[in-house]
Amino acid sequence: MASHGRRGVSAREGEQRRDEPRSEDHGKQQAPVPQGSVLPPPPPVDYGVFRQGLMQAMQTQAHTQAALQAQLEAQERADVWWSSLLRTRFEDGAVEVG
Repeated sequence: MASHGRRGVSAREGEQRRDEPRSEDHGKQQAPVPQGSVLPPPPPVDYGVFRQGLMQAMQTQAHTQAALQAQLEAQERADVWWSSLLRTRFEDGAVEVG
């Protein structure tokens, strides 16, 4: 039994069978081997620089959002001001509609 490999197959037969595809691999197709040059792996990522850039982007977004909110509030105040001005002028009769 010492000359037998796994599943009761002799070592020589086991070596021959190792090169053969397994039964579960028969239905699967292998991906084609790329032709021509293959791209090198990407450079390593410096996560400190990545984190710094991400923090800067988040701060920029927060500042932009705050500026847009301030602009919206200023527009709303201007709309209220114009509305009150026009209502006052029409009620006084200072401006007539033709």
